[in-house]
Amino acid sequence: MAIIAKITTQKKNTERFNIFLDHGKGEEYAFSVDQDILVSFQLKKGMELDELDISEIQFEDEVKKAFNLALNFLSYRMRSTKEVIDYLKKKEVDEPIIPDVIHKLADYKYINDEEFAKAYVQTQINTTTKGPEVIKQELFEKGIGQDLQLKSLDLFTMDEQVKKAIKLISKTIPKNNKASERQTKQKIEQTLQRKGYSWDVIQIAMEEASIEKDTDEEWGALEHHGMKAHRKYEKLDGWEYEQKMKQALFRKGFDLDMIEKFITHIKDGAN
Repeated sequence: MAIIAKITTQKKNTERFNIFLDHGKGEEYAFSVDQDILVSFQLKKGMELDELDISEIQFEDEVKKAFNLALNFLSYRMRSTKEVIDYLKKKEVDEPIIPDVIHKLADYKYINDEEFAKAYVQTQINTTTKGPEVIKQELFEKGIGQDLQLKSLDLFTMDEQVKKAIKLISKTIPKNNKASERQTKQKIEQTLQRKGYSWDVIQIAMEEASIEKDTDEEWGALEHHGMKAHRKYEKLDGWEYEQKMKQALFRKGFDLDMIEKFITHIKDGAN
């Protein structure tokens, strides 16, 4: 048994208190505790403590320290339970302490994965061009279970997805204005898939967006790539030249009839 010989306030942190114990050989510093721990255990001078009492007090004080760490982490924005756990581990909080901290945070409603998931999805809808599949993967990485993933993604309606996909298409088209119509469509589809949009949404958006090139635009794109290919293969003999040109331009997505027309145009220009 030990007796609390003295309790003093720390100079640098007035919410923490130093506990001095007397084990029969005079008072000596034993440990410090948070103000809340001091009050909850009703610690005062002359109180007797055994080893179990001391262990329990110190454990609760470590929980309080970790709780304060978590509160600071949460003060910047909402976090998932997994994010908080990962943060506490990074701060080298002992494993047995963490469940108590998480339970306490949940009791005080500082963490709520359902509310977090809804808020996260809404933020992504409002501020990014991400599709549902990308957002779903991000929720998974933040420790949100499948049921909550699907429930929160209900906020991302089909209409909203199509609108965002159309906006993405309008941003993508100018970057590919030297490409064939087929290649432009392929690049747009690939972009939308990478962003996390479903094939159904992509098809609807592609139909509603204006991405068809008129004949002059397609011919201009063909000339751009055709002249590059021509400079590369112009020293080849007739048949080999034509085959190399057709292969190169077909891979770029141009129609075979237009390719043949272009090759004829080049030949006529050379004669």
